[in-house]
Amino acid sequence: MTINDLYPPSFRRTGSTNQWRKTHIKKGAIIGSNTTLLPVMIGENAKVGAGSVVTKDIPDNKTAFGNPASHND
Repeated sequence: MTINDLYPPSFRRTGSTNQWRKTHIKKGAIIGSNTTLLPVMIGENAKVGAGSVVTKDIPDNKTAFGNPASHND
């Protein structure tokens, strides 16, 4: 699931997508099942654990998991 609307359901309320942001998933990224992605960037070759809730960007080559998802530096 991806959520790109910061204030849902803004489109139904305003008729506009101005509040929407993009979710970027870079080359080689692996995302586990039942993961919720808010408007973030998933880095190249990054891994996101199943069932995670991603609220912040995940850098290249990092593994993140949990609710909210975090990674080790």
